[in-house]
Amino acid sequence: MGVAPESSGLTDCHAHLCDGSFAGDLGEVLARAGDAGVGAVVAVGETRADAERNLELAEAYPGVVRPTAGLYPTHLDPAEAEQVADLIRRERPRLAAIGEVGLDRWKVRDERDLVVQREIFASFIDLSIEVDLPLNVHSRSAGHYAIDLLRERGARRVQLHAFDGRAARAEPAVEAGYFFSVPPSVVRSPQKQKLVRRLPLSCLLLETDSPVLGPERAQRTAPANAV
Repeated sequence: MGVAPESSGLTDCHAHLCDGSFAGDLGEVLARAGDAGVGAVVAVGETRADAERNLELAEAYPGVVRPTAGLYPTHLDPAEAEQVADLIRRERPRLAAIGEVGLDRWKVRDERDLVVQREIFASFIDLSIEVDLPLNVHSRSAGHYAIDLLRERGARRVQLHAFDGRAARAEPAVEAGYFFSVPPSVVRSPQKQKLVRRLPLSCLLLETDSPVLGPERAQRTAPANAV
């Protein structure tokens, strides 16, 4: 998923480097990641502002920070989704992926809101095909809904981040050639442990979802925790 130059080491495939918790020590955080063997970090965001910040971070840390642009699925704003889509088209050569985007039925439960959420996600799936970029997908409490929509619309390159569904629900995604990224919280999650045991190693990726989903609750996670 990287976009020049190539880095050595492992890749943290999903981290929120633009999160305020990294504002004071991001350089040190990335240096520690490098020392741990993590040579690149896919920097995801939740808003247009996050996408712009990720692009700035990629300039500041070339070859290490791989920027993405997306709209978090609880942001039910078609106008902002279109603004993010315009940014993706404009900055496509600099982007590693579209994300994070997807579906969320944990926080969004109103049927009308779910329709809007699905329409926005569908638009990003179509855009990923148009501009030939991978999708970095959020699917909290919505795994099979997300997989069904991805397959229905012909998504080709997909990373399902921190998938929280049953392993059986993941099988259609494996058949479609999609990847699943696993966060450090796997060490305290029976669900994720079952998922990892069930899925082929060839479809698994590493992520941290920094600054959350670490091996211990209530502690800031960083890209070095990918190993």
